[in-house]
Amino acid sequence: MFGGHYYHERIRKSVSIFGRLFNNLYVVRKNSSGGVLNQLKVPLAYAPRQKYLERIRENPSLEDDTRVAIKLPRMSFEITDIQYDLTRQLAKVSNFNTKGSAPEKRQKFYSPVPYNIGFSLSIYAKNQDDALQLVEQILPTFNPQYTLSIYPFKEIYPDFIEDVPIAITGVTFEDDYQSTLEQRRTIIYNLTFEMKVQFYGDIENKDVIRLSNAKLFNMNAGFNDSDIYLERVTVTPNPTSVLGLPDSDFGFNTEIVQAGDSL
Repeated sequence: MFGGHYYHERIRKSVSIFGRLFNNLYVVRKNSSGGVLNQLKVPLAYAPRQKYLERIRENPSLEDDTRVAIKLPRMSFEITDIQYDLTRQLAKVSNFNTKGSAPEKRQKFYSPVPYNIGFSLSIYAKNQDDALQLVEQILPTFNPQYTLSIYPFKEIYPDFIEDVPIAITGVTFEDDYQSTLEQRRTIIYNLTFEMKVQFYGDIENKDVIRLSNAKLFNMNAGFNDSDIYLERVTVTPNPTSVLGLPDSDFGFNTEIVQAGDSL
């Protein structure tokens, strides 16, 4: 079943695509008269939420200059689950073809397998205004989904484009402030998403069929119900060098040899 190695980096690329969506968000600080004081680009990292929270809540040390408080606001994201999507299943016999590694070959892969990858995006801020600025920049983009167009195999299939829908599935809020002077307040918004991804199998190099040879018989028409040979039909493409792709322009040569003629 697992005869050869292949790796299309679909999960790795999905993480990269998701992170790029939120890699250019800003928070604007204003004074009481509405003037802009400063504009901060919010850092984004791929990290488990719980470990990120522990790092934020960690008290800085005056003796150890490597332990400093993390500046807020910040964002982190991670994969939460991967589930099969039966509603997007395609016929298993469907396939895609292109030129192969040699003139007499072509590359082929079968229908992809649909999965949904769950992502969680966490927003950490020390006040509500910073957090709400980020939330309100994100929510209008997903109505309820945002679709990206990618090239899954740009080198060998430059014209093959795949749409990747990303839908927002929920928003939760958390404030762990307990009114103690020792504890640092952290406001957290958790946004969950679902990315619809296609996973592809191995890309095979197959020989191109350039000759079809069929012999026709009259079944059970001979002595003792034997078959009587009638003719042979040979079909070849014209030109013979054609790859037989969907956009190929070619015809066919058909040769019929009757029984009794020279074979």
